Amino acid sequence: MQQIKIFKGLENDISVLETEINTWLCESKARVINMSGNIAPQSESRQAGGGGLSNSTFSPSDVVIMLLYETT
Repeated sequence: MQQIKIFKGLENDISVLETEINTWLCESKARVINMSGNIAPQSESRQAGGGGLSNSTFSPSDVVIMLLYETT
């Protein structure tokens, strides 16, 4: 049976999100059918150096990864 799993994080914590997804994949032994993602830009930050991947005035963007998978 096909199921979905959604992961959400911030662009400045992308390695944490990557680790979370990889850990889940190893522990669940899921067979991934499709994986897609999206990054949503945020509005301008009030403080300089918003903390995203670049040193801009924008807040870190939300990152969403969606998996379509089957359990084995």
